[in-house]
Amino acid sequence: MPTEISTLSPQQLAAALLEIDAFKLRPEAPFQWASGWKSPVYCDNRQTLSYPALRSQIAEALCGLVRTHFPQARAVAGVATAGIPQATLVADRMGLALAYVRSSPKAHGMGNQIEGKLAPGQPVVVVEDLVSTGKSSLQAVQALREAGYTVAGLVCIFTYGFAVADNLFAEQGVELRSLTNLEALIAAGLTAGKLQPQQVETIRRWQQQPDTWTAL
Repeated sequence: MPTEISTLSPQQLAAALLEIDAFKLRPEAPFQWASGWKSPVYCDNRQTLSYPALRSQIAEALCGLVRTHFPQARAVAGVATAGIPQATLVADRMGLALAYVRSSPKAHGMGNQIEGKLAPGQPVVVVEDLVSTGKSSLQAVQALREAGYTVAGLVCIFTYGFAVADNLFAEQGVELRSLTNLEALIAAGLTAGKLQPQQVETIRRWQQQPDTWTAL
């Protein structure tokens, strides 16, 4: 069971995620993402759903981001698929309408890309489990905007802090708020003895050029 903590600082959350193996750190034998990129880090926040105390803490922390940064939000939209359970927890706690956004319209049935009935023009906060390049998140934002909704911003559990994501969010005028990030993960990994300084150097090189990085 993960250690229970009363509040979630970025490093405490990163440590909790390491404890339940939601983060895999493998600089010497990198993972391959669907995009084809090689990565020394793999993050699977779906693991948190199996730990009620941590799941609840994350949900409340995400609500805190919404209350603080996007108080105008009147609805929550999860990005399929991993953002859906997090969005559901947030919407339930805050008493807000809920929808979710597919990566593309369904090929059958009603052909919907957005599932759920929100009021026209309603300010929506988008919920993701993590942000890497930002492309899938911003596709969901674009779908909501094209459907006539105002996107207040986006909250997530984890971000890798890639420059390409920061630039894309800035270009699209979308404010991103995350509970934790790669810097916190590195600090937590070093504290827990799960990362060595030379491995940190590898991870930082990868973060700077993730699209061309290869393990040495």
